Amino acid sequence: MRKVIVALVLTGLVLVACSAPRAPAPFEESAASKAAQAPVAPAREIAQANAGPTASDADLGPSPRMIVRHVDLSLVVQDTMAAMSAIEQAAQAAGGYITESNAYRVNEQMRASLTLRVPADKLDQVLQRLRDMAVRVDSERMSTEDVTEEYVDIESRLRNLEATEQELRALLKEVRERPNATAEDILDVHKRLTEVRGEIERLKGRQQYLANQVKLATITVQLVPDELARPIVEPGWRPSRTLHSAFRALVNALKRLADIAIWLVVFVLPILVLIVIPFAVLFFIVRWLWHRRRAAGG
Repeated sequence: MRKVIVALVLTGLVLVACSAPRAPAPFEESAASKAAQAPVAPAREIAQANAGPTASDADLGPSPRMIVRHVDLSLVVQDTMAAMSAIEQAAQAAGGYITESNAYRVNEQMRASLTLRVPADKLDQVLQRLRDMAVRVDSERMSTEDVTEEYVDIESRLRNLEATEQELRALLKEVRERPNATAEDILDVHKRLTEVRGEIERLKGRQQYLANQVKLATITVQLVPDELARPIVEPGWRPSRTLHSAFRALVNALKRLADIAIWLVVFVLPILVLIVIPFAVLFFIVRWLWHRRRAAGG
């Protein structure tokens, strides 16, 4: 009988303790700080729970590899400018475009460099067309970069951050509806929400960049003119112009000689006369005295 009474008393105490109202914790500890310090994984689990059952990573199977391709080509061509035009047409026909082109002259020969972006699935087709339009291929190098891991990691981080963003938006709405909420409480949640949103935008930009790099391959082409295709007489040679330049050089040389003669006569000669006259007078005086002494001694 005594044990029954003790059990009833303990049960009553437990019920009273459970029914007692809990004192609300300060907002900084229960809302903003928990949302700001909460790990990303729980937010992801909450989003998956709200979205309902989804297929696991094992069910989805392995993701296709994301490869960034870059090709460097050095082509010897007969006509550099014509080759540039043909390369641009080849890129456009494949659904690509030219991102950079530069033509320059080296030792009276026109050279060029171009950068193309073409769809990755048509890369081999474009490369073959470029090889066909060249006299020969001096060099060809292809480099690849696997960005699958980075892309998958970005996707995972985006899902987590978007789940965190949803929780923060709900929390911000809850704080605004509280009658005793202060401006500082609202700003704390809004600041964290802005940070998460900024990180989402940054990751989406990086994700879009990687997708574009994978979708479009890059080809850098160096065009070198063929020495055998170089004409014996360079186009544009004008003998009359060379003769005219020679006469101009002769006239300029004679003009310089005339200028030197004028300077000698007008400037240098008078200065020399002024310098020589005192020495000449002194020389004649000394000579006269010497002859006079000699005559007196004789």
